[in-house]
Amino acid sequence: MCELLGMSANVPTDICFSFTGLVQRGGGTGPHKDGWGITFYEGKGCRTFKDPQPSFQSPIAKLVQDYPIKSCSVIAHIRQANRGIVALENTHPFTRELWGRNWTYAHNGQLEGYETLDTGNLHPVGETDSEKAFCWLLHRLTERYPRTLTRCLKSSAISLSWRASCGRRGFLTCCSPTGVT
Repeated sequence: MCELLGMSANVPTDICFSFTGLVQRGGGTGPHKDGWGITFYEGKGCRTFKDPQPSFQSPIAKLVQDYPIKSCSVIAHIRQANRGIVALENTHPFTRELWGRNWTYAHNGQLEGYETLDTGNLHPVGETDSEKAFCWLLHRLTERYPRTLTRCLKSSAISLSWRASCGRRGFLTCCSPTGVT
């Protein structure tokens, strides 16, 4: 399975030390050789680096390790492919805009029956069960909360119903920051 690294901090912090350890497991000391990615939130924007190469060999991963980007919210992922080919469009994390905010998602696990999930007007770019589940989640959020981010973020009910629905489809561990502080 894939590996996730997430950070939520009160003040902007770099993740160089932890990311360096994750990078080594991306094909060096671990089997997660099918791509990697990391997203840093900075205000309302986000900065994403992704590569389908193993992270321990990636010049882009080396750049991120050596460049102390400070952020309050970071999500990183190293991939061991089980759905979709090894390609840039299938590397995590995935980011979409919703209600004027960037939403980022990375997933560890396998989902069965994901092909039938209704994603509305959101269409995955790649072939993974993860991205399809992310599009489905955002579609569900827009159905329940058509115009308001605040009510959605204050409600745990949508999260619980989403976890219950996905739980019936397989194993799920995910991180999904919005950069909202």
